[in-house]
Amino acid sequence: MRPTVTKISGGVASSQPNEFDYRRIQRALEQRRRYRYVTPLLLKTANGYRIQSPCCSRNVDPDGGVIDIALLIFDERKGNWRLLRKDHAVGVWELDSEFPRLAELLAHLSEDAERRFWQ
Repeated sequence: MRPTVTKISGGVASSQPNEFDYRRIQRALEQRRRYRYVTPLLLKTANGYRIQSPCCSRNVDPDGGVIDIALLIFDERKGNWRLLRKDHAVGVWELDSEFPRLAELLAHLSEDAERRFWQ
């Protein structure tokens, strides 16, 4: 089993990912507005979480394969959350916005009024 605390430079332990926030994100994904009929995957990464989902719209993957939706990174130095979205045409993560609290990030991601994440 993978540990929930990740080591960063200087031997200091990172607070992310952790089980409490992992479950909070899972619950928020169940309440999202777009593509509620597919089950997204929530993966732990260094200092955060990555969300993937089947591409049922076929806008990004014509075969309906699993695509990256969002990357949630906690910045220990600033004490805030960074929300990144995937530019699928180029294959790179782009900063969408920063939030002081995870709850605000999850509200933004769940609403996704401009369809930047759930394409």
